Amino acid sequence: MPEWGEVFGLTVPVLENVVRGTVMFLALTLLMRVVGQRESGGLGITDILIVVLVADAAGAGLRGDAASIGDSLVLVGTILFWSVALDAVGYRWPALGRLLKARPKPLIEDGRLNRRALRREFMSHEELESQLRLHGLSDVSQVKRAWLEPNGMISVLPVDHEPSEEPPGRPEM
Repeated sequence: MPEWGEVFGLTVPVLENVVRGTVMFLALTLLMRVVGQRESGGLGITDILIVVLVADAAGAGLRGDAASIGDSLVLVGTILFWSVALDAVGYRWPALGRLLKARPKPLIEDGRLNRRALRREFMSHEELESQLRLHGLSDVSQVKRAWLEPNGMISVLPVDHEPSEEPPGRPEM
């Protein structure tokens, strides 16, 4: 018969788990911001971080690697708390949000490549051209603006795109 106190109880002090979870989340968030947006694929960097950290913390409790399920729950709760807290801080104070959240990076402006941004993201001219082809464009000169979005995707505004003053109409039924 399992000892339920050992399975669900805490074997590590709560504060130690909170500090460990806080340090790892904040350090990995900083490191992921330094690595760049392109590495995150179709998800935001914070999304990837949450999935990996929560999976690891919860997995230890599921596998029995952690001393107890309670320890894993404290770690998961700490990670989720910091994720929500950083989002709330970025929303409440936009100046801090610019530091905490990735922003779109201009790759093309008025048909001219932003070579500095391409170098920063380790993106070759060929990779960018491949993305343009996916948007139905064959040359950089056809692009008014292109950005590397925070989720790693590239958004493109072609030269012939005219922003509309009218909101989109309701679809016909």
